[in-house]
Formats: sequence, C-alpha cells, structure tokens
Amino acid sequence: MTFDFAIIGAGMAGASLAAELAPASRVAMLEAEDMPGYHATGRSAAFWSETYGGPAVQPLTSASHDFLAAPPPEFSDRPFLVKRGALHIARPSGARLLDHFLAEFDHSNVALEPLAGAELTAYCPGLCEDWSRAVWEPSCADIDVGGLHQAYLRAAKRAGAELRCSAAVTRIQRTGDRWRVQCGGETIDAAILINAAGAWAGDIAAMASASAIRIAPFRRTVVQVRTEAEAPQGLPLVIDVEGSFYFKGEGQGRIWLSPNDETPAPAGDAAVEEIDIAHAIDRFEKAVDWKVAAVERKWAGLRSFSPDRLPVYGFDPVAPAFFWCAGQGGFGIQTAPAAARLARSLLLGEPMPCSLDQVDPTLYAPERFA
Repeated sequence: MTFDFAIIGAGMAGASLAAELAPASRVAMLEAEDMPGYHATGRSAAFWSETYGGPAVQPLTSASHDFLAAPPPEFSDRPFLVKRGALHIARPSGARLLDHFLAEFDHSNVALEPLAGAELTAYCPGLCEDWSRAVWEPSCADIDVGGLHQAYLRAAKRAGAELRCSAAVTRIQRTGDRWRVQCGGETIDAAILINAAGAWAGDIAAMASASAIRIAPFRRTVVQVRTEAEAPQGLPLVIDVEGSFYFKGEGQGRIWLSPNDETPAPAGDAAVEEIDIAHAIDRFEKAVDWKVAAVERKWAGLRSFSPDRLPVYGFDPVAPAFFWCAGQGGFGIQTAPAAARLARSLLLGEPMPCSLDQVDPTLYAPERFA
C-alpha cells in the first residue's frame, strides 16, 4: 500500500491529475463514494466558456482548448467540444456590467462581439425587447463531461494508477517523511498527499494539519424544461450579465435552465430546493416569450470556491508534501487539461509546458492566503 502520490478525490480534478502522474509514478486515487464523479463532476451544466470564471481563470480555460477539441488518439477517438456560442445579454440596468465584462477581456485573445437590435434577436429569437444589448462569445462550446472524466480514468488505469472507491478518509497522519492515510478499512502510505476533495477539501486539510484555507461549497440548481411552443433550434448559451439566470437549448424544444443560484451549503449530496426552480422559471419567462409547459428533470450540485474565487494549486506552506488541487468553482471541468498539466509540473519539478505560456502559477498558489 505504498505510493508516490495519494490523491484524495477521483472527480475530474483527481482523475485528470492521476492520468498525468501515473506514467512516471505510483498513484492511488481515494474516492469516498462508490463511484467517482458523483458530486460536482456528474452534475455540471456542461459548457466550455473562455470568459467563465473571469480573466484570471481564462488562461487555464484557453490552454485547455486544443486538448479538448482534438485529444490525442490514444486518449480519445473523438473530441469533447461541440461549438455552440454564448450570448451575454443585458437590460438597461446591466449596461455598466456589460461594459465592464468587455473591458475585463480587452487584452486577452478571447473573441467578443457587442450586439444590439436585430443582430441580438437573430441569435435568440423570442428574446424580450427589454434585453437590448449583448456580447457574443463565438468560442463557447458544449463539453462532454462524462466522456472526458471516463477518458481520464481509463488513461490513469492504463498507466497503472489504482482507484479505490468507497474509501472515505477517516484519519491522516504524518509519519517521518511519509503520509499515512486510513480509508475504506485500509491504510495507504504515500510520499505526497494531494487534496482534490472538492467540497471536502477544507476537512481534508484540517485532518492533515495543513493551512486553513476555506474552500466553501455552494449549491447550483439546473432544471430541464419543455416549452409550450417548441423553442428555436440551435440556441446558444444565453447568460444574464447580472447573474440571475442562464439557459441553453437541448433539442426537441427542451431547455436546460439555471437561476444561477449560489447558496452556501454543507459538503454532501446537494438537493434541489423548489424555490430555486420557481425563480429559474420566473426569470426565464420574463426574458423570452416561450412559456414553460413542464419540468422534466431537476438536479443540484456543489461548486467550491476559495476566498478569492480562484483555484488553489500548489504545495501547502505549512504541511510538508501536502499539495492543493481544490477550489475550482464551476470551471473545474473546462480547465482540467491545463490544470492537471500545471499541477504535474509543480509536483514533479518540471518546466511548464509551452501550452501553459500564458498561465501564471503564482495566481493559484496556496501561499497567497498565508
């Protein structure tokens, strides 16, 4: 039971990092649930947007694009992205926010196009007149979250990584220059402990006497609805710049809709609140002239943020050989390829790959909270 790396968590963060490390190291993934990806990874809204998470996250997202759009053949025989486009819309009350949004990405390579009037409604027929301005983000795409996660798990397994499910961590000890982790009725010994525990990252850090970086989980609700009149085909992702909702078409008149809620929640199995569904439908029907006929599916997931809402990647400044891979918010899926390569470089002391030339690792270092 001796490993070079023990990764706590086998969601997208843990699986992608295991796939990067396993070819050169002995790796164990310790997953509390009976299957990996049950919480945040399995409940994603499944879109890839370069602007999501803000300008400090954008370099990680952009650096992940080529891998997701054209993965190596040994990793996947098909891409994980399908172009959709995103429409960031604003009422008069959101005009300043829309201008600020444009200004934030003014010096990036993200293509953004201001729209108004007929140009706007061409992308989203049925949009109410009050939504008079927008920004078009053509690079936005749907992402095959399940396919990507399974591909990372397969790659990790092929390279020799061991996955242990139903292995909730109950105790962490530092013994000499090693970590000893009790989980699932067995003891794992590792030189380096990697905290990829998502909403539980703060609990894991406390067990290891690492820095008390608060990784706070928040509930996010998504509902699949069917409209009375079939919604137009080919809808983009439509986002209220003021943050009250987003939605995207899912074919056959169906819409995936979220009230963009961010409710503090305990780490656990997030459950839908009916009031959040009501808010989502009310905001949706005030934005477009399509009425909701039925709610067909509903789910909630947890997104976990650090205090400054940026991810945390790097060695802990207090606990030796304790590595953070946490706080990915809602952008952990779309940044996974770049984040895993970044973490591999930091863990193995390798130079950063050229694909990460625009990424500044110090933005995400745990030391910023010291």
